[in-house]
Amino acid sequence: FILTNSLPHSSSFQLRIKRIADIFISLFILIFSSPLIILICFLIYFEDGKPIFYSQIRNGLGNSKIKIYKLRTMKVSAEELGPQWSKTNDPRITKIGRIIRKLRLDELPQLILVISGQMSLIGPRPERPEIDNELENMISHYKVRYLIKPGLSGWAQVNYPYGASINDSEIKLSYDLYYLYNISFWIDFLILIKTVKLVLNAKGAIPKK
Repeated sequence: FILTNSLPHSSSFQLRIKRIADIFISLFILIFSSPLIILICFLIYFEDGKPIFYSQIRNGLGNSKIKIYKLRTMKVSAEELGPQWSKTNDPRITKIGRIIRKLRLDELPQLILVISGQMSLIGPRPERPEIDNELENMISHYKVRYLIKPGLSGWAQVNYPYGASINDSEIKLSYDLYYLYNISFWIDFLILIKTVKLVLNAKGAIPKK
């Protein structure tokens, strides 16, 4: 399927069901979590001031550029030296940032992009163009992961720890390719369940080294 640049085992019907599920589940989570988001906004402001939200340009479907939003977990001066891999005990992360990262609550604003259709709940995680350019030159078939909308969670995220190196990215790509080849309602449901389990256990959101 790499050579044909198409998605096997997927159909327009499956993709429509996936889109409908994206909208309804995202709306439910966003409404249910809105009081928590407001509380986190206050905590971020009291610890490190403004801005509350953090935006980044990421690669989306077909390598198009999308702007994602997160609750800010790093200090305002975190990237004065440019984009960097995150690492264990990263000094750039604020105190409240460590907590909401472990619980993946910083990702909640991206539900708006899921509702608007720029992202999906399930799919390969979108990466920054600067890092993608490096990975594309070092990992074969890397661009294939953008044959589908990027996701809030994915098969790689629920099966492999937080990636913070070229080697990690290569391993995670193998999971992304498996998902692309086997995409279905059932694997999306499984990923959703495993994501909830990871969030409740506060696992998988911190680099392993």
